[in-house]
Amino acid sequence: MKNPNIVILGAGYGGIMTAVKLQKSLGANDANVTLVNKHSYHYQTTWLHENAAGTLHHDRTRIQINDVVNTSKINFVQDTVTEIKPQEKRVLLENGELSYDYLVIGLGFEAATFGISGLKENAFTIGSINSARLIRQHIEYNFAKYNNEADKKQERLNIVVGGAGFTGIEFVGELANRIPELCKEYDVPREQVRIINVEAAPTALPGFDPELVEYAMNSLEARGVEFKIGAMIKEVTENKLVFEKDEQREEIETNTVVWAAGVRGNSLVEEAGFEANRGRIPVGDDLRPKGFEDVFIVGDCALIMNEETERPYPPTAQIAIQEAEHTAANLTRLIKGDSHLEPFEPDLKGTVASLGHNDAIGVIFDDKKLFGWSATAMKKIIDNRYLLKLGGIPLVLKKGKLNFFQ
Repeated sequence: MKNPNIVILGAGYGGIMTAVKLQKSLGANDANVTLVNKHSYHYQTTWLHENAAGTLHHDRTRIQINDVVNTSKINFVQDTVTEIKPQEKRVLLENGELSYDYLVIGLGFEAATFGISGLKENAFTIGSINSARLIRQHIEYNFAKYNNEADKKQERLNIVVGGAGFTGIEFVGELANRIPELCKEYDVPREQVRIINVEAAPTALPGFDPELVEYAMNSLEARGVEFKIGAMIKEVTENKLVFEKDEQREEIETNTVVWAAGVRGNSLVEEAGFEANRGRIPVGDDLRPKGFEDVFIVGDCALIMNEETERPYPPTAQIAIQEAEHTAANLTRLIKGDSHLEPFEPDLKGTVASLGHNDAIGVIFDDKKLFGWSATAMKKIIDNRYLLKLGGIPLVLKKGKLNFFQ
């Protein structure tokens, strides 16, 4: 009797953690486990805003898969998924194909542009190591260019961030720390630079406690961030952004628009024929989509309803990691002959948002609010805890954020 084939698509938080847990719970003779990923590394999506702003080098954010995956137990295939055929139990890659007995889909997110004119063509998104590196280099190029033109162009120094949700706020926080350094390096007066955060909702950080939102906005405004709240982006061109606020249209001259206002699940998953909602697949409490007992979905592609709020849980790293651990445990049960799968229930420990390297806000243990240094320290503890789960103390020492007093 041949060993069952388990194929894991994507080495994001959900995929890599599933692989790491399976290599601990299954022996080499229990199953053939294959992890497929486009790059040779896993990266921490929740650190990309720092890479994009230039406050953290991208090499700190990426972790070589071979450093955390035991390749004598897990077969790692570096390739790009082109199509999923669940009816045939096959996955097509750019350079081949794989068949499976069990499939774990963790292919991550894509930007959701909501049909805004010119956004896809002219805005940047913080979605990968390479996209974050491009944003950093683009900003630095514009600072360098500003003083090398006889006709000074203000659009080079106007940085617009679309969306004041989690990613948008964390990114403008890093920018607020980074801009003074860039001004000094490129001989640009700080007062010439604008960081403008545009949000369609009536508040920044929708869903956050109002006291924390007020603290965050005050902290960022004190460092030069401008907020346009209740402002709907209508158009993005090469050198301007158009938004509508209070039924009035306004324009901002800029050639740097970073879109951080919406994501959807990977379109490959939707195209595979699963029932989908903006690229996210509704799954049961065992994290399997309806009608597919051999497929598990984790991370950004999984849609799990919160019965208390009657809304989906947000696709956070925290939930993706928990889904991965749960899926690995259930797969281990199946491989070892136990058909009873445990139901998944998210265990939300809290949420912490950074406002730059020395400020943050958060809520932990249901209702305890954190501000300033204590929130910053908690954010680093959360980051380091993930590294500990993934690769133990050596990975924490190599990649961790251990500078608690800076």
